[in-house]
Amino acid sequence: MIKLLIVDDEQIERDGMQAILEKNFPGLLIEQAKNGNMAVQMAGEFKPDLILMDIKMPGMNGMEALELISGEHPNIKFIMVTAYDTFDYMRQAIKFGVKDYMLKPSKASDIVVTIGKVLQQIEEEKVSLQKNLQEKEALQKTLSLVETDVVTQLLFDHVHEVHVDMLLEILDIPSKEEMFVMIVLLPPGSENMYGSVKEKVRQTKSCWIGALYGNQLPIIVFRNPDQSFRSQATALAREILSLARSVQNWFVGIGNVCKTLDEIRQSYQESLIATMDTKIPMKYRFYSDVPSMGERYDNILVQHHKKEFSDQVRLGEWQQVRTNIMNIIQIYENEGLDLLQTQQRMLEVLWIVAQVMREMGIDATTPLYSYRTNDYRQLRSETNGLLDRMMQSYHDHYDLLEADTIHQIKQYILDHSHEDISLESLAQKVELSPIYISKMFKEKLGINYIDLLTECRIEKAKKLLADSEKSIKEITFEVGYHDPNYFSKVFKKMCKMSPKDYRKTLVSK
Repeated sequence: MIKLLIVDDEQIERDGMQAILEKNFPGLLIEQAKNGNMAVQMAGEFKPDLILMDIKMPGMNGMEALELISGEHPNIKFIMVTAYDTFDYMRQAIKFGVKDYMLKPSKASDIVVTIGKVLQQIEEEKVSLQKNLQEKEALQKTLSLVETDVVTQLLFDHVHEVHVDMLLEILDIPSKEEMFVMIVLLPPGSENMYGSVKEKVRQTKSCWIGALYGNQLPIIVFRNPDQSFRSQATALAREILSLARSVQNWFVGIGNVCKTLDEIRQSYQESLIATMDTKIPMKYRFYSDVPSMGERYDNILVQHHKKEFSDQVRLGEWQQVRTNIMNIIQIYENEGLDLLQTQQRMLEVLWIVAQVMREMGIDATTPLYSYRTNDYRQLRSETNGLLDRMMQSYHDHYDLLEADTIHQIKQYILDHSHEDISLESLAQKVELSPIYISKMFKEKLGINYIDLLTECRIEKAKKLLADSEKSIKEITFEVGYHDPNYFSKVFKKMCKMSPKDYRKTLVSK
């Protein structure tokens, strides 16, 4: 409903104007003010969309009231009402953005025409504002889905560079130079807290938050150059843990800082190791605070981490996993490292392997040694047994999958590319884990699901651009994007030219 304020020092003028307006514009909400001072006060309380302002009034005149009100409320529109048709008045009024003016007395028909034009403009602006708000909400929803998927693929697969570039540009990330990973472990039964954690993390405007897999919630945190790494990570960990309240067993693991997104998986693996022991009172731990066997021995394990056990498991390269683990055991034995410490280190590695399997949707129990080994021979035997059981679970899982799963997923993306499709929604459709779907795309199609989704949208956009009646903005929404600028950047990245230039090439042909 549009609000209108009539300002005039004569009651008969105010009542007459209100009667004309109520007859011709029944939807208006109308109030009156008898002088400039009252108009200034009511502008703040009533918040009118339009003010009919008389110029000549005792005390504060209309021009003075106009100046004060427009300074405090720049969106309010004005129509000046005066018996004096002088250039000076109009010049001052134009300075403050007055939309029109009416002379007293005026015919009712002239009043209706003049005010009707401004009311129509106000109505159009309100519709446009509402549409912009809806588009902004839709964009935020889309960015949230893309953000979650990008985190998933950065940590567990390779991500399409278009989406990383766009996210870095669109999201308000204070620094892109350094980043680290935090993992929040949520105990069973507290999955409903995911939304609260997500909201708390988003308030920092320096994080990308991933999807919740089992009890693990990964977060990529961009470094704040105004804080030290430890103070930034500690503050965020405490903010997250404050949500736990009476819920027990929340824990946060914090990986080391890395320089680029290409190195982010190393920080992720470090954050996993930091969550190995959740019994400490602080309920959060930095990887750098995990007890060390000594720099030399830690470096041996780090070198093998760089070979990415997680990738080898996802690709089913079990022989390579086994060889790498046995090599580490052999190195520690040759170096004369304490047997118990070696066993603990191997448990860390096996735990990472099991965690990766769970993320893929494979039912893998946490590996545990059945006893404290007496020598390295027993350690090798026990480790091989644990690996055998995990490998069997892996193969059993894949044997149960239907052969047409990848076809189902591909067809769903082709049919629904104009909608907001996330890795999680695809997973729900075929009852598989998001990580496994990502792996299938890479192995079977040679691309990521975001690649296929983007290709479908861009191909559809190319066809729509042939219709000169459709605007770029209309095409943006029709193919599944919510921001024309974002769509144009993705299109240019994929096609090496903007949508506008592509349309020109179609016209020329």
